[in-house]
Amino acid sequence: MKRITVLGATGSIGTQTLEIVAQYPERFQVVGLTAGRNVRLFAQQIQQFHPEIVAIQDASLLPELQAAIAEVEPRPQVLAGAEGIAAVAAYGDAEMVVTGIVGCAGLLPTIAAIRAGKNIALANKETLIAGGPIILPLLAEYGVKLLPADSEHSAIFQCLQGVPPGGLRRIILTASGGAFRDWPLEKMAQVTVADALKHPNWNMGQKITIDSATLMNKGLEVIEAHFLFGLDYDHIEIVIHPQSIIHSLVELQDTSVLAQLGWPDMRLPLLYSLSWPERLPTPWKPLDLVSIGSLTFREPDHQKYPCMRLAYAAGRAGGAMPAVLNAANEQAVNLFLSEKIPFADIPRLIESACAAYASANRSNPTLEEILAADAWARNYVLNTYLTPAPVRVYLSPSLATPGSRPYST
Repeated sequence: MKRITVLGATGSIGTQTLEIVAQYPERFQVVGLTAGRNVRLFAQQIQQFHPEIVAIQDASLLPELQAAIAEVEPRPQVLAGAEGIAAVAAYGDAEMVVTGIVGCAGLLPTIAAIRAGKNIALANKETLIAGGPIILPLLAEYGVKLLPADSEHSAIFQCLQGVPPGGLRRIILTASGGAFRDWPLEKMAQVTVADALKHPNWNMGQKITIDSATLMNKGLEVIEAHFLFGLDYDHIEIVIHPQSIIHSLVELQDTSVLAQLGWPDMRLPLLYSLSWPERLPTPWKPLDLVSIGSLTFREPDHQKYPCMRLAYAAGRAGGAMPAVLNAANEQAVNLFLSEKIPFADIPRLIESACAAYASANRSNPTLEEILAADAWARNYVLNTYLTPAPVRVYLSPSLATPGSRPYST
């Protein structure tokens, strides 16, 4: 029986994690749960899984939550706000904390969990993107394991099982191409929010779906892969794979290429992160290559997806620049989802923020400096948008372009 805590229980990652817990009640037990604002679903989860401690991010909703679970027995400890979320992350004898909180908001609770000696099932990529320089030393200091729970990095992790140190040469991250993979470049000026939210393969939250449409999600995954697996940016590549059957690949020193395949289903990487190093039997539909018929690959269009270049440039700059990139992206995506800016302004605002921060960036930032950079970038993007004549910084040709080549079979 593995005791787990789920941060972001009412989101896509959280609900699927709890589906797994319900499917394997003899293997997993819930210790703590946190949520953002969805009181109704959160109350149902508390009633079903009987955690010992819970917290809701929006403190104003605490009375509503307490009323909704008034008859739950045994009654959990109920907390609220950022401090409450961190307290749940560090609580009790949970062996593993699943980090499903979206965005940089997941960084501090993850740090709290690591300092409490909890292993981490990482579904929040921003934790490493913004906080990699802080997180990696903490993992070593507290002897904590960090297991990737998103499909791409789980695929890489699975492929590397049994590979000796130094055996990895190259990482190939596969991308579905998002909502606009088949759109011509000239049509991109007509993009609407509804268009961007039509992901062809995956059912995800709004923010990650927009990141998939811009391919910023792949750029962020490149930075995360750098921290997780230790390769430099010249050896981490992106390839468009429309079928989303191969979830990522690794090339070894002898040129052998290993891939992890499966249906587009987030439950598989979540289950593996929870059960590792075991493999639990599932009743899920097996992969049928004959019914799929063919797997195709193509090089991503850097003109259509400029966010990839921005991510590589921020990763190579290091320091707090990935945190600035991530925060600027979150703020720009929020503005786009609110229909306050056009789709094309997402990368323009991000680049403007990164360029403005460049002179302040330094290597080996502290946690306080990373958090300050995150807050600065959000304010910068918002203030740029609010300016009557907003700055429009177009993509500079000087930005580093990742060395990539199409991979095909």
